[in-house]
Amino acid sequence: MINAEELGITSANVDEMLKSNNPKIQRFLGVTPGNGAALGLDEKFAYNIIKQVGNYGEVFERNVGANTSLGIARGLNALWTDGGLMYSPPFK
Repeated sequence: MINAEELGITSANVDEMLKSNNPKIQRFLGVTPGNGAALGLDEKFAYNIIKQVGNYGEVFERNVGANTSLGIARGLNALWTDGGLMYSPPFK
């Protein structure tokens, strides 16, 4: 889910991202097979997760984010590229 956010994949654009020429996105979404099988999962497992619940940022904002009753800012829960601590190792 963190990797999806880093790659700009959301529940709204995941279907369009299946057509991406980016090899990282192709591997992550299972367009290029291998990762799912290596984990004992369906090749489209990441696609299915993102399609159903979204990336890490979407889940955070929907459940505890600024527009919820908890109103928690991302802070250290932001991606490392945005000053937070969230980092996903390369997905190969």
